[in-house]
Amino acid sequence: MRSARSLIAAALAALLVTSVAGSGLAEAGQTPSPPPVVPLGVPLADVLLIGGTVAPGPSGKPVLWNVSTGKPAYLNAVDPATGASLVSAPLPGADGSYAVAATPDGSIYVGTYGNGHLYRWRPGAGNVAEDLGQPLAGQSFIWRITTDDQGNVYGGTSPGGKVFRFDPAANAVRDYGQAAPGQPYVKSIDYADGKIYTGSLPDAHIMELDVATGAITELPTPPGLGDTLGKVVYDLNARGGRLYVRIGTAFPSPLFVYDLATRTWVDQIPDAHGLDTAPPGGAGEIYLIQQSELKRYDPETKVLTGTGLTFTGRVQNTRSIGWAELDLPDYPGKSIVGTLWRGEMFRYNPQTGKSAILPTEVRREPIEILSVAGGKSSAYAGGFLNGGLAVVNPSTGAAVFNRFSQIEAVLEASDGKVWIGAYPDARLYSYDTTKPWSSPEYSPGPPGTPDNPKLAINLKPELQMRARALAEVDGKIAVGTVPDGDRLGGALAIHDPATGSTRVFRNVVQDESIFGLTARKGIVYGGTSITGGLATTPPTRTEGTVFAWDVAGSRKLWETAPVPGAGTVSSVAFGPDGLLWGVAGKTVFAVEPKHGKVIRTYVLGTTSTSGDLVATSTALYAGIDGNKVYKIDPRPNRAPTLFLQQQHRRLGVRGDCQLLLTNGAALLRVDLNR
Repeated sequence: MRSARSLIAAALAALLVTSVAGSGLAEAGQTPSPPPVVPLGVPLADVLLIGGTVAPGPSGKPVLWNVSTGKPAYLNAVDPATGASLVSAPLPGADGSYAVAATPDGSIYVGTYGNGHLYRWRPGAGNVAEDLGQPLAGQSFIWRITTDDQGNVYGGTSPGGKVFRFDPAANAVRDYGQAAPGQPYVKSIDYADGKIYTGSLPDAHIMELDVATGAITELPTPPGLGDTLGKVVYDLNARGGRLYVRIGTAFPSPLFVYDLATRTWVDQIPDAHGLDTAPPGGAGEIYLIQQSELKRYDPETKVLTGTGLTFTGRVQNTRSIGWAELDLPDYPGKSIVGTLWRGEMFRYNPQTGKSAILPTEVRREPIEILSVAGGKSSAYAGGFLNGGLAVVNPSTGAAVFNRFSQIEAVLEASDGKVWIGAYPDARLYSYDTTKPWSSPEYSPGPPGTPDNPKLAINLKPELQMRARALAEVDGKIAVGTVPDGDRLGGALAIHDPATGSTRVFRNVVQDESIFGLTARKGIVYGGTSITGGLATTPPTRTEGTVFAWDVAGSRKLWETAPVPGAGTVSSVAFGPDGLLWGVAGKTVFAVEPKHGKVIRTYVLGTTSTSGDLVATSTALYAGIDGNKVYKIDPRPNRAPTLFLQQQHRRLGVRGDCQLLLTNGAALLRVDLNR
């Protein structure tokens, strides 16, 4: 297994693109030479397991199979007795996977997201997995897969909400079409007795598909579920003649039990964690995590029995779960084994009651940086998907990594406190960097350590999912959000740290999400997007806007669509000229802040990719097309100049001295006072 140091070095070498002077641009729009780009390393690296299964490994004995998220993702096999790594096979082109399943011949199949490919590991292949390609053209996400006794592989996809079958003997794919009409996601899938069962997103539909004829029937809605709109069939397992269907979110949700023989719903288990239930044991018993404990479920008596093996933290889902013989003292016969999202494994023996949660050798992977911010003495990088917050020395690149949620936005306030906008549930946390880090949800400190970061807001009750933008206004923290599920309409939240109070305003711009925020003199200014909680949510409007919100008066002063046809204003900032500047696709614009009148417009890009914008006391810097940064001198008759060409996703700034750029998992720096 490669060391963390070698992983980071390899990632940086792959991600860093040397800054070069622009070509083919007017000389008047160029700087004499590009500034040096200084690599600050890869500040975030961790384990994230999503999909997995328990199935025979290289020796033929059951092992823990999981895919670790990364670029590329890796298929891992771990010995459930020792935690040792047995297989670590790259999946080129894939970012990660929810979908791992085994066939009777010992092959392990993986359906991925990012590229929507199917991969296969065969016994004896070592650390090599075959890329079988994309089963269905245009389907970039294979959510889950399952197999039958003949070795066929079935998968559910998005954005088409389709089901496919891969026949390895014939090397052929059958497209069964969309499982549930109008549902773009097949979120869950399993096979039983010639039928495929699927669960949809964004609305809860459970479908039965005959694999021979292709005929599709919808199962009745579970009693007590109520309205199916906006409710996701998150997990679905066929076990011992029953379906176990969890409808809700990644967090504890009701698990409904359906008897396939009588075709009736027979039970409801509250607060089940997912992502899977174990295959039946010798007496038909099912094991699952429920109310933070591994429990035994008897499907005949419908009785749940605790095992004493408990789980802590915000995420307590199984990433694989099944049966294995461990050949260990206190673990005779078969034991329940599985993995957790950060790479730990768990085990429980029904005969002795012994249990444990233990580390494994699953590889840590560099984490793509989703958010970046500069502070007085540090830079901050927030992680995508795997999450985490890194506090980085901007001179040396030395970083302190803290395990945490996915971080949408970071802000160092004027008092030095760091504010974190998290996903999911559009949560806001305050972090005191002078005190020990201790997150009970993700990375707890020693017993008795106070929470730090400390939760300030959870906007789940307001139907919000992403705390996408932050700004400080008169000692308060403004939060701009994106809604959850198949919804439109973000929110603006104003949190007062002094009193702990929060005011929330939905649809400040009707049916639009808030992507960028800045503030001045008691007014919050935002940039919005026509997009909703899901990429498939049909917008009701055609253009993103900028708006002004009076915090004291709790009212909107104005809104303007600054760039005709542009669906997103992705970033806003005040320039040294006192104008409000923003980016909408390939266009940079300025509006006067009193009435929102557009003053200047510069078309600098060639694509509609969302850009980023930051400001110093003398200039603004706009990231355009994902590979160019323009310097904007706001003085009259000064055209924007190409500052540098560098692949990047986000921009940040530390006062007037440093520009920060992110490129995948790499953090980069440009010194402005050179």
